[in-house]
Amino acid sequence: MTAPTPYLHFQGAARDALKFYADVFGSGVQLHTFADFGRTDGPGDAIAHGYLVDGPVALFAADVTDDEPAFRSKGVMFALLGAADPATLRRWFSDLADGGRVVDDLQKRPWGASDGQVIDRFGVHWLIGFEADDTD
Repeated sequence: MTAPTPYLHFQGAARDALKFYADVFGSGVQLHTFADFGRTDGPGDAIAHGYLVDGPVALFAADVTDDEPAFRSKGVMFALLGAADPATLRRWFSDLADGGRVVDDLQKRPWGASDGQVIDRFGVHWLIGFEADDTD
């Protein structure tokens, strides 16, 4: 790995979140349960460690036990600026918005680039954008 990779802690939603992100980004997903790791501090089917594989976005996630804090996004965005072609970024924006909330529509800005913000159904705040696009 060459850059920081987000590692999100969920209250029982890591499996669903990682499968959602795998669908959005066209990735595979690797899941390891508490039982796989011999953990007895939570349900055996809870995710002790999971991550996206073979895709354009790197992301780790796990479920927390009752005494550990779960993920909350406040004051941070995950930026996917120019991370793919404009058509793909538009699709990611739409898919992430499904069940979530659009903060700022993906739109062309006065300086010529396009961007927008969405908070997905798991509370992750995304900034998606790209430079000028022939379809604008």
